[in-house]
Amino acid sequence: MLYCSAHHVGIAVHDDWLFQDVSVEIHEGHRIALVGPNGGGKTTLLRLLAKQSEPDTGTVAWKKELRLGLLHQIPSYSGTVKEVLHRAFADIYSIEQKMRALEAKMASPASDRELERILKTYAALQEEFDNLDGYSIDSRVRSITTGIGIPEALLQSEFSLLSGGEQTKVEFARLLLSRPELLLLDEPTNHLDLPAVEWLESFLETYAGAVLVVSHDRYFLNRVVNRVMELDNGAAALYQGNYSQAMEEREKQLLLEFQAFEEQQKKIKQMQAAIKRLRIWANQASPPSAALHRRATNMQRALDRMEKIDKPQLERKQMDLSFDVQERSGKDVATAMGLQKRYGDTVLLNEVSFHVRFGERVAIVGTNGSGKSTLVKMLLGEISADAGDVRLGDSVRAGYLSQAGLAMTGDEDKTVLDAFRDEAKVHQGKARHILAQFLFYGEAVFKPIKRLSGGERMRLRLAQLMHQDINLLILDEPTNHLDIESREALEVALDEFTGTIIAVSHDRHFINQLFQRVLWLEDGKLQSYHGNYDDARRKRFELLAAKME
Repeated sequence: MLYCSAHHVGIAVHDDWLFQDVSVEIHEGHRIALVGPNGGGKTTLLRLLAKQSEPDTGTVAWKKELRLGLLHQIPSYSGTVKEVLHRAFADIYSIEQKMRALEAKMASPASDRELERILKTYAALQEEFDNLDGYSIDSRVRSITTGIGIPEALLQSEFSLLSGGEQTKVEFARLLLSRPELLLLDEPTNHLDLPAVEWLESFLETYAGAVLVVSHDRYFLNRVVNRVMELDNGAAALYQGNYSQAMEEREKQLLLEFQAFEEQQKKIKQMQAAIKRLRIWANQASPPSAALHRRATNMQRALDRMEKIDKPQLERKQMDLSFDVQERSGKDVATAMGLQKRYGDTVLLNEVSFHVRFGERVAIVGTNGSGKSTLVKMLLGEISADAGDVRLGDSVRAGYLSQAGLAMTGDEDKTVLDAFRDEAKVHQGKARHILAQFLFYGEAVFKPIKRLSGGERMRLRLAQLMHQDINLLILDEPTNHLDIESREALEVALDEFTGTIIAVSHDRHFINQLFQRVLWLEDGKLQSYHGNYDDARRKRFELLAAKME
């Protein structure tokens, strides 16, 4: 069943095309990833398909009475979390009210004919109520709130008093409970911890309707989607399969297109040479040959009419990252013994100990609020422990990348150029050359910090780190706000870094690519596993299974 179709749509921004001539059909069972570089128009296209904007060119059509669900901006709700969640069942409650009204009429019908009419209407409503699973509302709410990580205690809280991350989770849960036929998701994993993301993957893998998702989480996309739509340079291309399969197909198509381009260029050069020879021969003839001139002219017309193949862009512009270690640290880089930390009645860290040696790559994982960032800040001396000891080793020079991407301690009115030169002592020309490697071109270097997006802040902070003398990189969610190409560039640079890396991350692909040890923080305790994320997850489940037995 066709839910939605867009035909040759385009959106212009300030007289420039964000994208144009984009077409897509979304059918029942489709789970489509919308990928591409930041700023390419993914969210704009998503809002177009969600009926929240109009195209400048082309048309969009939807199935009649299509139930749409969009996760983008969080609306303002009054009432408790439980009341917000139950808004998803407005249709069911409306049917239930009609059934109660009919039950009251059944008690004293005006006639047998009236009773028959009431019973017939009641039966139709009851069938609709059953089809909508009206009798399982409580179990549905419990299943989704548990899976997505909304604690029971939060249900009675006022929605308006929740944090941004909590509001996102509640709105997401409400959206899933409403069971839209077409589910449109913009970066759904951003505010979810790993258990919630893994639950969401299982939920979407068997979703009855269709899903279109904007995401940079490659692990998530490989688990969930069966099609990939890439939006880049104003054009769109659709590939079958999950993300990895789609990128393999993309590479094959690009190579074929490049071969066709080269073959055509070879043919064009041959025709140009032949035209030149014919004209020389025509002019050298005595008298000059009109027939040879006509052949040269006809060949030139054929060349002019030839539809030229554009040269395929085999590689996009990426950040040019390289972290150098000028002087290594001692063997013992970071040590913690018996760390304890509590906030009020909440025990965040309980007898946490670990040891990191030079050259190790250690990932710290755990649920939101488990204390990962607190642990990192203790390591940096920004937060003190209630008990225990944590310290960095001799000759350790740490570079820190915070979740904010660029934690400015100075003036947010500073330009990108000034902020970079505060950390890297180089002249302006050299600074601009370096910033161009991080995709800050031309006038972009004079943009004030306060106007930078999350991805731009992250790129600027990476540029600063790259030009500092460090041998320990401490990273807190380093891939947040980065598009897939930037994440891949970061992974390549970190893979070549010869120092030590400690990273908090929920990006499972990132962890699998780079890390050989995982510290899993849960219920105040820290468990160390050798291997990448998949290895740690398997070993953790084996330990849990053994304990249960």
